[in-house]
Amino acid sequence: MTMNVLGQVGWTVAYPGLLYIMVVYTSSAFVLVFLPFILYSLYRFFIQLTYFPWALRMRRVLREYPWQLLEAVPSGLGKHPDAREDGMWFELPNPADREEMIPLVFIKHQRSYWWLKRLDGPRTKQHRRAQIEPLWFAGDPRFLAVVAAPGRNGEAPRRLHMLYQRPVFDRRVEPETWDAGSADIERARRAGAAISAAPHSRRTSADHRLHP
Repeated sequence: MTMNVLGQVGWTVAYPGLLYIMVVYTSSAFVLVFLPFILYSLYRFFIQLTYFPWALRMRRVLREYPWQLLEAVPSGLGKHPDAREDGMWFELPNPADREEMIPLVFIKHQRSYWWLKRLDGPRTKQHRRAQIEPLWFAGDPRFLAVVAAPGRNGEAPRRLHMLYQRPVFDRRVEPETWDAGSADIERARRAGAAISAAPHSRRTSADHRLHP
């Protein structure tokens, strides 16, 4: 998390710094040399600004849920049959029923391209897939979570990314909790989930097939 914050600060400072150097100290002949760097730093400047709120949300999740190291977590690039959102996903067991799998979709696509190249897909290279094995995971797949890739020697998480079910942050969408109890819901609220009332449980289509 510290390195993520430092990266945000660095790119936030880079754009105005490069612009100041070009305007004050550089002649017009060198404008074209500096222009690509300034445009890229401008792009990263706005990307980092929008990332700050998500960094704070991830910090809140990590205060409530401990890290876990998960092996061979199913993932995919197409729409998951039991997800109402389109997009790439991880599939994790329901804490209330380990035989039921819950998809967590990458709803927020910003900063997700790195993950796109490493999730299970027909063109995914094995050495890239190995870069997210084991998967660092903290959270509850019924609500929200933080995923991360293992760092050097697997000692610390890196490439942190926030995953969540849409009702967690969008009150217009009917909540679904996959048989979560009141203690689970309260814990998710402490982690930042905006759930106003105990929602009805939802079973996936696969679960209906297993339990007619």
